[in-house]
Amino acid sequence: MSAVYLLLLLLPLVSAQTYHWGPCPNPKVQPNFNLQQYQGKWYEIEKLPASFEKGKCIEANYALRKDGTIQVLNAQLYKGKVSVAEGTAVIRDLNEPAKLGVSFSYFSPYSPYWVLTTDYNSSSVVYSCTSILNIFHIDFAWILSRSRFPQPETVEFAKDLLTNEGIDLCKMKPTDQNDCGDN
Repeated sequence: MSAVYLLLLLLPLVSAQTYHWGPCPNPKVQPNFNLQQYQGKWYEIEKLPASFEKGKCIEANYALRKDGTIQVLNAQLYKGKVSVAEGTAVIRDLNEPAKLGVSFSYFSPYSPYWVLTTDYNSSSVVYSCTSILNIFHIDFAWILSRSRFPQPETVEFAKDLLTNEGIDLCKMKPTDQNDCGDN
């Protein structure tokens, strides 16, 4: 009975998220992931809804710190103001460097940040999933690009990859990258 109460408490928290019954899928990640090449600015092109991303012109910048962790700077334009969130990413297993963990608070555990594919120069597909007692899972997916306006074929390739890995994209939405001040 306590699992039911836990579910009832968690459901309002995930209302702006994408959740599904059952455990998380286990998609393949980028082989031989190279963090040095992945660093830099990425623009969010499409995503599964996330309560922490409500604005437009969303971008992420990754930089290696001296201690080996990765600085994550996420920025978005929301209600006419730029808001920035700083986090830390870590490679959790050197045998699978494309499976990173990211946290935006000292008090929160690292959440999965899996790079499913990237060519480092133009596009990347990222997936994150958290299973709640293997009863249901909350997932996020992002299609990222080095350009605010990638080719449509790039976006279609990313969506096909996610779908082929068993990730439901029915709630995927484009991110507005217009009138961002630098395009």
